[in-house]
Amino acid sequence: MTRDARNLLLFKEAQANAQNLRTNFYRRTCPNVESIVNQTTARFISRAPSLAAALLRMHFHDCFVRGCDGSVLLNSTGNSTAERDAIPNQSLRGFQVIDAVKTAVERQCPGRVSCADILALVARDAVSQINGPFWRVPLGRRDGNVSIANEALANLPPPSFNVTQLINSFAAQGLSVKDLVVLRAYNRGLPLLQLHDPHIQLHRPRRRGSEHGSQLRSGTEEEMLATDTTSIVQMDPGSSQDFNTDYYTLIRKRRGLFTTDAELLNNNETSAYVRLHSTSSQDSSFFRDFAESMVRMGRIGVLTGTAGQIRRICSVVN
Repeated sequence: MTRDARNLLLFKEAQANAQNLRTNFYRRTCPNVESIVNQTTARFISRAPSLAAALLRMHFHDCFVRGCDGSVLLNSTGNSTAERDAIPNQSLRGFQVIDAVKTAVERQCPGRVSCADILALVARDAVSQINGPFWRVPLGRRDGNVSIANEALANLPPPSFNVTQLINSFAAQGLSVKDLVVLRAYNRGLPLLQLHDPHIQLHRPRRRGSEHGSQLRSGTEEEMLATDTTSIVQMDPGSSQDFNTDYYTLIRKRRGLFTTDAELLNNNETSAYVRLHSTSSQDSSFFRDFAESMVRMGRIGVLTGTAGQIRRICSVVN
């Protein structure tokens, strides 16, 4: 069997598995799961709203590597380095939220709800709790048993990609060009440490007066940032505690933080979407688009039925 034929077979199998997801999956086995997840997540987001973007980003990074199977949550072992320790994932935050939610769910429904489903629900609830959209999450994912750092490097689109590479990366996951430009809004806050990652290329505006230009050009500040692993730099400064379309306004003004942000203006379809949503009056249609794209992303490569397992602790295989 050729590589292309094998990939096609795997893609069809993943699509079939995705059809097994349903919003009422835990109706009998854990009927209060969504309430438990929402309440536990809210305790964190109310104190640290910037975690919403981090948790959304974690879900994205999980789904793009081996599908939405919770593999990004696994710890490295003595024998292998897991996804969460790969360079693109070293800046992920919010694992403590997932652990707290899992503990709360296990208390009422032991061995019933997967970590992959918990991550999908937490991402949804975190967005909703910063005034973003709410969507019904299809459930029934099972947890993967494998997590390999090199697969994160191979499958996560780096910030240096041009728009054609981005489109191809999303297409490989069964996502459209519209999904690409919609889901770019997920990456709203990154630890400053990641800005010194050699894999990241910053888009530096020519005007010194722009938000990111002034923030990143000062030599003294850059020396200070080189050792900062906790502060957050916003892709859309001033809106970290609110889910909105300000990201697209910055992109249209060519004030995006990464090379990939500027690249959205180099394709007719992506640039048209940026222009459409660069005004706040279009928030409602963006919310609808975002919810639909999140549901599609959440179906990538899922394990269902008897595949995988239901982890008791999200960071280790049973």
